[in-house]
Amino acid sequence: MKTTSLSLITFLLFALNASAQKNPTEMAAPIVEEGKMLYRSEMASWNGTDLFLEKYTDKGNIGGYFSYADGDSTRCIFYSKEESPKVLGAVTFDSTYSTSVASVNLAERSFSKKEKELFVIRDAAKKLMLSDTLFESFNNTSLNLIPIIVKGERRVYIITGAEKTGVVIFGNDYLLTFDNDAKVLTKKKLHANILPSYYGEKDGKKSVGSIHSHNSQTGDFITPTDICTLMLYEKVAGWEQYVVVSEHYVNIWNCETNTLVVRPSESEKEMQETM
Repeated sequence: MKTTSLSLITFLLFALNASAQKNPTEMAAPIVEEGKMLYRSEMASWNGTDLFLEKYTDKGNIGGYFSYADGDSTRCIFYSKEESPKVLGAVTFDSTYSTSVASVNLAERSFSKKEKELFVIRDAAKKLMLSDTLFESFNNTSLNLIPIIVKGERRVYIITGAEKTGVVIFGNDYLLTFDNDAKVLTKKKLHANILPSYYGEKDGKKSVGSIHSHNSQTGDFITPTDICTLMLYEKVAGWEQYVVVSEHYVNIWNCETNTLVVRPSESEKEMQETM
């Protein structure tokens, strides 16, 4: 009788503990939200650069650019090379990022308060990149800076973009955090390596997805930079899904719905079957 009671108690404790554990998909929800925020910024920068350079004639005066969300719109601004830069112009997109309906404004002005804060941390990150050996660069790639401020927390993500078609670059990405005075609080390399994923046809077969793995340094979940990169390239690559595998989880990104499902990783065989 005592043995039966002990077994029942053990079972109930196990069941309670299991029910208390959060669903891993729910645990990853803030990562998805941050990744989509990075995508909004980078997509506006991609399309905004093309539009702005078509209209703005004094290209030697451009010191840089960055994008940020403004309600339902996303704005890409360009600033001058001066010691105290000013805004040279802006391109504003709706949620479709269609260049045909984007608004281009070439009026010069001062930074808004939000723009000034974003510029300051972007500039600090850029200067750090030039002096710190943490950062690596590779042939046929470029490093892109994405400054964001969320609930007062100042962050700059740095992602690597491919300069050739047929390849999507994951990895060689970084996260910097700053205090209110733009002093670096933390700096981290998010992936241990650069991870190219190729798309297109090979041996007469078209790839509909790809995969990479995370070590303990990167963590159990897909990263915001992974999500940003996927949303930028998934349609061009023709991918249906992308999988990120860690020691404890399989992260499955649906490229058609831009949604994530995370489930426990059970075996190498299961990882292959997911693809």
